[in-house]
Amino acid sequence: MSELRWNPLMGEWLATATQRQDRTFLPPANFCPLCPTAPGGFPTEIPEATYDIVVFENRFPSLSPNPPAAAIEASELYPVRPAQGECEVIVYTPNHNSTLANEPVEQIYKLVQVWTDRFRELSQIEFIKYVFIFENKGEAIGVTLHHPHGQIYAYPFVPPRVARELQQSRLHQEKTGNCLLCDILTEEKNDGRRIVTENESFVAYIPFFARYPYELHIAAKRHLQDLTQFSEAEQLNLALILKQTLVAFDKLFNVSFPYMMVLHQQPSDGNNYDYYHFHLEFYPPMRTATKLKYLAGSESGAGMFINDTLAEEKAAELRGHIEPIVRQI
Repeated sequence: MSELRWNPLMGEWLATATQRQDRTFLPPANFCPLCPTAPGGFPTEIPEATYDIVVFENRFPSLSPNPPAAAIEASELYPVRPAQGECEVIVYTPNHNSTLANEPVEQIYKLVQVWTDRFRELSQIEFIKYVFIFENKGEAIGVTLHHPHGQIYAYPFVPPRVARELQQSRLHQEKTGNCLLCDILTEEKNDGRRIVTENESFVAYIPFFARYPYELHIAAKRHLQDLTQFSEAEQLNLALILKQTLVAFDKLFNVSFPYMMVLHQQPSDGNNYDYYHFHLEFYPPMRTATKLKYLAGSESGAGMFINDTLAEEKAAELRGHIEPIVRQI
């Protein structure tokens, strides 16, 4: 059972999705539902002996294109609506023991193309207002499948965090005439201490206002709003900078680094968002090799993050692990 319930205290929607309680939880490798189906073996979600990149509808979705009616009757204070939307899984590779960091840059380039295709197609659905592409990696984040994969949630509304960014971006443009992310990039590049790496098209940096010790943002140098506006060169450069930063993450503590990776781009509701700017954000929970950053009382209850580190020092650490990437394309 899924439905959307309105939170009048925060002015935002949340989803109930009771069917997700039964989703697959950390199965053994030989019963992984994202691996290719071996001849005569356990039938997986992908009925092929091998594959490149696969996208399919999530078997345990929070949102669905034809949702059932809400189980609870709405009131004036508590609006309720069906949990309409789309939830998809993107499987990066048939290799169960790989990670996005371990994949060649050519595979990451293909992934960027898949992201672009899915963003374009889902954005054309009438009831979709925002296409959110993300990856949860590592048990510290709470993943239920180890096989390297990401997800897409296509919402029937603009989610609150993006809505806040849009508001701040619009206010900044009205006040200064400039793009907020463009000004942030200028500030970060002029300072230089928080830059981790950059190429012709993108800059990776730990922002001045980082909430997590190794929070990393990757922003397009050109003022673009979404993936569909990238040139082929920009798609490749996004793959290159992703490969560099993901490898550097893993080298920090010589572990497969857990993180949330999220893509922030313009909504798909047909309105004009020329003041917004495409970027990715990484939220890694590790603050040392043996300690995690927990969202405790101030973060969860008040909404004010407390970072135990300095962005300038953490950027220098990560920058020290940036290496050239060998590519075939």
